[in-house]
Amino acid sequence: MLLLFGFKTVQKPLPGRAASCRYCGVFAHHHLEERATKFTLFFIPVFTTSRSYRITCSNCGATSVVNGRQKQALVG
Repeated sequence: MLLLFGFKTVQKPLPGRAASCRYCGVFAHHHLEERATKFTLFFIPVFTTSRSYRITCSNCGATSVVNGRQKQALVG
């Protein structure tokens, strides 16, 4: 019996917003993205094993990790 399994990371862009960057200090748009790692069985995603959020400054390109509660405050 052959069993194919693995992990796949999926990146999904979320709506960002304008804010002051903590690194360069410029008021610029920040891009928010969700990265989810999914367990796959026969190349079909079965369930999500981990989820993280990152925010990137469009001016300097600095990236910061954001937790779920901070993501909710940014999005909605």
